[in-house]
Amino acid sequence: MSTFTTQDNVEIYYKDWGSGPVVVFSHGWPLNADSWEAQMYHLTANGFRCIAHDRRGHGRSSQPWDGNDMDHYADDLAQLLDHLDVNDVTLFGFSTGGGEVARYIGRHGTARVKRAGLISAVPPLMVKTEANPGGLPVSVFDGIRQGLLADRSQLFIDIPSGPFFGYNRPDAKPSQGVINAWWLQGMLGGHKNTHDSIKAFSETDFTEDLKKFDVPTLIIHGDDDQIVPIDAAGRASAKLIKDSQLIVYEGAPHGITDTHKERLSADLLAFVQS
Repeated sequence: MSTFTTQDNVEIYYKDWGSGPVVVFSHGWPLNADSWEAQMYHLTANGFRCIAHDRRGHGRSSQPWDGNDMDHYADDLAQLLDHLDVNDVTLFGFSTGGGEVARYIGRHGTARVKRAGLISAVPPLMVKTEANPGGLPVSVFDGIRQGLLADRSQLFIDIPSGPFFGYNRPDAKPSQGVINAWWLQGMLGGHKNTHDSIKAFSETDFTEDLKKFDVPTLIIHGDDDQIVPIDAAGRASAKLIKDSQLIVYEGAPHGITDTHKERLSADLLAFVQS
């Protein structure tokens, strides 16, 4: 397997497909790099080098007890780019991965970055606060934590069977294969790591990170996203990032990498070719 070891001795797995201009993908919670496979396949087949890593504590990477937070996630991404010595990179982040991309730019700048994309992404802040009244109550995330501790496997069936892909909507046509793949990826992650990551993706404020974006940025979000509501996320991020383009997928859920994979792959390809 392709791996490298971080400065704090965490082994990170990554996949590195094809050749050409570099596109790097950061995945959502509690998934791994496989969740991006449709988009990676499409872009690689169209002349791009596509790289995706399993976040620390997820997938095939090590499961450290500590360091399951956005600063470490961003620093791991920075070390991946340094390890591979890639430049003029397009960074795409889905959901929690969008937070990782934002914090990376906030902490490490854009010396290696040519473009960025936030897909169904968590920034600027998910949890409801006085300054962020449109966020979700912390009780929502407490419920996820409780479900994780009570029966992690069942939670990882319930989430993709319901709101993640919009399969709880009356006209939905659930795919058991998609649900199974989500469950498998979730169960590969560490118990402590996926628990800690809930706080990381829900309570980290990325406002100042987004203000540091100085590259063309694509924001794509479904307006029926029940996991990361568009008003407090995609639309709010678009107001904070200069030179950003917001594309709204009408009626689309959170998991558009699967439910809208052909459209998303085409939109990402158009962006990296622009």
